[in-house]
Amino acid sequence: MVDHSDWRVGAASAPVHHGEILQGVFTGREGSVRGLVTLPSTLHTTRATFTPAPGTEVTVSPGWKGKARRAAELALRELVPADAGAVGGHLELTGDVPLCRGFGSSTSDVLSAIWAVKDAFTDPLPPRVVARLAVRAETASDSLMFEDSTVLFAQREGTVIEDFGYRMPPLRVLGFGSRPSNRGKGVDTLALPPARYDGAEVERFALLRDMLREAIQMKDVALLGSVATASAEINQRHLPVPGFDRIRAIQRTCGAVGVQVAHSGDIAGLLFDRDDPEVEARTARAQELLRGTGIDEQWNYTTGD
Repeated sequence: MVDHSDWRVGAASAPVHHGEILQGVFTGREGSVRGLVTLPSTLHTTRATFTPAPGTEVTVSPGWKGKARRAAELALRELVPADAGAVGGHLELTGDVPLCRGFGSSTSDVLSAIWAVKDAFTDPLPPRVVARLAVRAETASDSLMFEDSTVLFAQREGTVIEDFGYRMPPLRVLGFGSRPSNRGKGVDTLALPPARYDGAEVERFALLRDMLREAIQMKDVALLGSVATASAEINQRHLPVPGFDRIRAIQRTCGAVGVQVAHSGDIAGLLFDRDDPEVEARTARAQELLRGTGIDEQWNYTTGD
């Protein structure tokens, strides 16, 4: 008889992101690949519990969270030895992550599920393994599993194109809904065709990658903001943000270091140096000017805390 005395209820939580600092096509070890650099966020969280049970079935609540259920199944296969008998269980998810906005709700679900299963069996699961499982569960994933460093991540392969070695320098992010007429409705990310970048854009991505590496290694917030702004400008040809020129003007007026967008969502952000003595005044001025353009769905948070 298989001993289940060491089973326990696993619990975990996973963060969200706020779109991307950089997204495009990059050269990796196996040629050109689509990749992204995620902007971390503390705004929302997904929490998961996993209760192991004999058998092969994994159930999930809410029932429509199929990607998370699939992630739990994959994590069980990774963690449970073949001679341990059939193991299933029940996955419970709660949280406050808005859907289809660019916060990475699916990845947050999937990660919390994988980490809850890991916690139930108290086994190690390295981030690169978690990345592989996440992509298998949801086709394309964000890089939220890499909590201790900034990575250029191949979102459809689940592999790291480049590890920049450090977290991003601290930022104050003034986020907002970038499509006021679409308030809160989001973007159907699954229906979006992959962006078709031209040769000039691909060359520019290589330069931006080099700039981002320097920004992270030197903790250069201004250079980081320049990379984010350039990536957002390129994205205007693929999923344009209405009134982007006005947003850029507000950025310059308020002394924000850059503009960033969710490249497959409807949120965007003005980036400020968190350690700037004038950051509160600059943020408040930007909020006022954004409201003057009809953008009143706003929030703010800081990274690096």
